[in-house]
Amino acid sequence: MAASEGSGVRRPTAWWQRGTVYQVYPRSFQDTNGDGVGDLRGITARLDYLAWLGIDAVWISPIFPSPMADFGYDVADYCGIDPLFGTLEDFDALVAQAHRRRLKVILDFVPNHTSIAHPWFQEARASRQSPRRDWYIWRDPAPGGGPPNNWLSNFGGPAWTFDAASGQYYYHAFLREQPDLNWRNPAVRAAMHDVLRFWLDRGVDGFRVDVIWHLIKDEGFRDNPANPDFLAHEPEINRFTQVYSADRPEVFDVISEMRRVLDAYEERVLIGEIYLPIERLVAYYGPNLDCADLPFNFQLIQTPWRADAVAELVQNYEAALPEGGWPNWVLGNHDRPRIAARIGPDQARIAAILLLTLRGTPTLYYGDEIGLGHVPIPPERVQDPWERNEPGHGRDPERTPMQWDDGDNAGFSDAEPWLPLSNDYRTRNVDSLRDASGSILTLYRILLALRREHAALAEGAYRTCQEGVDGVFAYERYDAVATFRIVLNFTDEDRICALPDGAAWTVLLCSHGGRGGDRIDGRTALRPSEGLVLLRADAAG
Repeated sequence: MAASEGSGVRRPTAWWQRGTVYQVYPRSFQDTNGDGVGDLRGITARLDYLAWLGIDAVWISPIFPSPMADFGYDVADYCGIDPLFGTLEDFDALVAQAHRRRLKVILDFVPNHTSIAHPWFQEARASRQSPRRDWYIWRDPAPGGGPPNNWLSNFGGPAWTFDAASGQYYYHAFLREQPDLNWRNPAVRAAMHDVLRFWLDRGVDGFRVDVIWHLIKDEGFRDNPANPDFLAHEPEINRFTQVYSADRPEVFDVISEMRRVLDAYEERVLIGEIYLPIERLVAYYGPNLDCADLPFNFQLIQTPWRADAVAELVQNYEAALPEGGWPNWVLGNHDRPRIAARIGPDQARIAAILLLTLRGTPTLYYGDEIGLGHVPIPPERVQDPWERNEPGHGRDPERTPMQWDDGDNAGFSDAEPWLPLSNDYRTRNVDSLRDASGSILTLYRILLALRREHAALAEGAYRTCQEGVDGVFAYERYDAVATFRIVLNFTDEDRICALPDGAAWTVLLCSHGGRGGDRIDGRTALRPSEGLVLLRADAAG
């Protein structure tokens, strides 16, 4: 069962349950060849930093050959490396060097769609009689002409593009340059399983599967129902509820087949990208925990940043987890505004403590550990195709280069970076923050060290503390050895929190530095936007 008040927790053994995942957006991590774009050798060159930081696994966004219509999420060859990033030999060297440092490597797998440049699609569109025609989703026009149904692209506009040569439409959940594969076709499944094995045989430790809930579509291609709550400022995709274009019941058969491919290799992780409510999200563990090991939990990105809302979210998520399902938490990624941009630099520290002390596997997004926030993108520097299609929804601000030092281009490249740096990069960079006792980078590093040192924080149970203080979220992580209490002030005002059990506590960590080693009895004062990690002085209870 999910750990709750008074319950124990089974002790996990898999590395992905004990560890922390760190997402690298390869275009923006480190450039080594002077073209202004990050590459594989750049990631390899920064592995010592990742080991120093204390993470356990590196998730690398797509690096496969691609025309880059959607920056690698339009794949033209699943078994190669795009020359922009390097070579297969560079990738093999990265895996070897990561493993030497006891770091795992997770690849981004994009199985829902290919590029229009992929040979499979080129064959499919050549003729209605092509052996690969059914590898993609083709439909005749509607009886009165036009697209077959009302499905919309996630990037704006119809999800159907007319192919004049064959007189049919092909379906694309995203850009027209990203035609969806037909996962109802056994040949497609077999080919994609071979892709997984290709990378597993090269030592990859797992996959993050892009838009995994999209893989199967309604067999009858019924219209999606209108969304009565749609607001004009929202992306166009929200005009309809994606009842028939995604999250279909047959998708679990597809995912369980993927999982069986990974199960032939030792301790490989399958992570699914899923933007769904909790009650649907947890279904992706599978009826017998035979689907995704970690269905990505994006609820912290979508929930209002208030103590009561976050506390309720955590409780609901814990309650919804299936027996044996392992939780996970995410604050940001390459598709969503950075956490510091959403809630400000002070609360970003609270968020770091929350992410790294909740029960389950945390995923960090590169740059969050130095407090990167919103980086304005001038119109002439816009790169994201979504921003061009639907202005105001672009993702460039959360994809800007990592800032390593105070030199020109922040140590990212010898050339002008493909996206701008933040205006404060001279001070907001790894070199400036790594030895500063009160920096956010130091906070992340200490939190990661605490998770490794104390099993209660990495693997222990969870329970909410009912303190009754407005704007404060308090909870405990515990096992048979130790009990930790985490107290987070979500407000910009002072708060007094009682510790009613009569135990004595020691401050292990304060979000803004200082107070370490302080002993607390009875109650504690919290400054605005302050978070504390406390260790119970007596035996765990």
